[in-house]
Amino acid sequence: MASKDEIAAFIAAEFPQTRCVVEAVGEGGATVSHPVGPGELRPGGTVSGPMLMGVADVALYVAILGVIGIVPLAVTTSLTINFLRKPTADRRIIARCRLLKVGRALAIGEVSLYSEGLDEPVAHVVGTYSIPPGEGRREGGGTVTGT
Repeated sequence: MASKDEIAAFIAAEFPQTRCVVEAVGEGGATVSHPVGPGELRPGGTVSGPMLMGVADVALYVAILGVIGIVPLAVTTSLTINFLRKPTADRRIIARCRLLKVGRALAIGEVSLYSEGLDEPVAHVVGTYSIPPGEGRREGGGTVTGT
C-alpha cells in the first residue's frame, strides 16, 4: 500500500507533465483534480475528451497504487469512456475512482468525472490495468470495496 503523500510525490517526480492533483487515496479508491484552462478546451468551448480520459487514467493509476504500492510498470490495458454531458469550461475536473477488483495480474476500476461543484457526472470511465508479475500480488486476488 502507498499513502497519498507517497503517490503524490511519485506522480510529481515521474509524470511532471501532468497537472493532476492527488486529493485523496484509500479504501480502494482515489480522487484527483485537474484545472481547466485554455489548453484543455476544444472548439466550442468544452473540455477536450483526451484531457478527460487522461484525468480518469491518472485517477485509476493512483487508486491502484494506493492498494498495491508504488509499481511504476502497472499499465493501462483498456479504458472506455462514456461522455454524459458538457463539462463546465471554467471549473476543475474532479475524478472519483472506485476499484472494483484487484487481482494477481489485473486491476479493474471505474471513474466518475465531474465539473467541480456540480452533482451530475460529465463522464463515466471503466478501465483495466495490468500489474507486472511479482508486483502487487494478493493471494487469490480479491475484490476491493469502499470509497
